Amino acid sequence: MPSEQGKPLAAPRRGEIWVARLQEQQPRHWVLIVSINQRNLSPNALTVLIVPFASRIAETPTTIVLPPGETGLPGPSCLRGHFVTTLQKSLLIESTRRSLSTVRMRQVSALIRRAFDPEAL
Repeated sequence: MPSEQGKPLAAPRRGEIWVARLQEQQPRHWVLIVSINQRNLSPNALTVLIVPFASRIAETPTTIVLPPGETGLPGPSCLRGHFVTTLQKSLLIESTRRSLSTVRMRQVSALIRRAFDPEAL
């Protein structure tokens, strides 16, 4: 399904790191795709679930710090599970061709759950 601009919508996969615009007028930002592939690859779904990367490190029960060697980003970065949000696929600019491991994605999923369930491990 094409976007409003006529270009095909991105087909991201869970665990991939993408460059995106979080809003129409904002500069580019790195994001992690966290929604399931059934949704991500559906031509009927115009959005994906993402967690944006932050360069300002904050260590809390709902964050994880990732080294640049794992993400391909220029420096250490932080994912905040409490910042999970919906993003229009049309705002995805390009894939960085990097993905987080299955083990790391389980950790990210746990962070997201912990953001709304304080009993989550």
